[in-house]
Amino acid sequence: MKGTITRRDWVRGALLAPPAVALAAPESVVIETHVHLFSDDPARFPVSGAAYSPRPNTVEQFVNFAQQAEIEHAVIVHPEPYQDDHQYLEYCFSKEPSRGFFKGTCLFDPIDPATPKRLQTLVKDNPGRIVALRIHEMHQPGTPSTKSGAIKDRDLDDPQMARTLKAAHELGLGIQFHFIPHYAAQIGRLMAKFREMPVVLDHLARAGQGTPAEYDDVLRLSKLPRVYMKYSGTGVTAASKQQYPYADAKPIVKRAYEAFGADRIIWGELGNNPAGFEKACALLDTMFEYATESERAKIRGLTAKKLFGFS
Repeated sequence: MKGTITRRDWVRGALLAPPAVALAAPESVVIETHVHLFSDDPARFPVSGAAYSPRPNTVEQFVNFAQQAEIEHAVIVHPEPYQDDHQYLEYCFSKEPSRGFFKGTCLFDPIDPATPKRLQTLVKDNPGRIVALRIHEMHQPGTPSTKSGAIKDRDLDDPQMARTLKAAHELGLGIQFHFIPHYAAQIGRLMAKFREMPVVLDHLARAGQGTPAEYDDVLRLSKLPRVYMKYSGTGVTAASKQQYPYADAKPIVKRAYEAFGADRIIWGELGNNPAGFEKACALLDTMFEYATESERAKIRGLTAKKLFGFS
């Protein structure tokens, strides 16, 4: 329609416009479902170093960017370097630009008997904020699960795992899995016990780190009614072996779309500056060029808004 400002037009304008200029509203709701935030004050908010040494990406920086990009809400995915110390996550909640802008995930040891009580305390202290417990299953096939140390790669078949999931479900939380495709079948068996529990599969289930047969197991998870695929991690290693725009990942994205549909796909990793945001928007349009605009609007934010209960 003549005179309509597209999101891409708006983003390109934002690259040139000074911050004080009022920006045109984008044409659909945008929700960032996967952002890691890190303090620039390690003395106040120390990282464990168990996973990687992050660069600062402060809540203040992200809020400034999100306001320019008119991102309506964001889910802070509590990152591994903080392990089970959620101080910075709670600090981020206190710095949101508008009431209810942020929600977040948490990280606790899922086979620790103390975890259900710790989950309950965190949820009680942050009402309406915590949406999921994140579980990492990244160790190479044939290697043993861990029982202690960094919170990752625990045995999905450990009896305490199911008790922790039950406790999370009773608190109204979902489970967010960061995993390689090898573990999809095991996740399916576990989550079949919790069919009504929301489950989010991070980064297209890291399709590039598994076999075609294993990715078939990932797509079978769509048969569980509340499993959602996160469209993120399309880059090198996770899903692609090429550079942007990751053409070899396009068939993977289409298979995920055919399995889950726009009502169960959410969008993450939107960038942290206008240039990165423009690339993310353009990539989404390329990857989902076969989808209608109303379906892409669901992926951009409407599905996440419903899933995470953003008002």
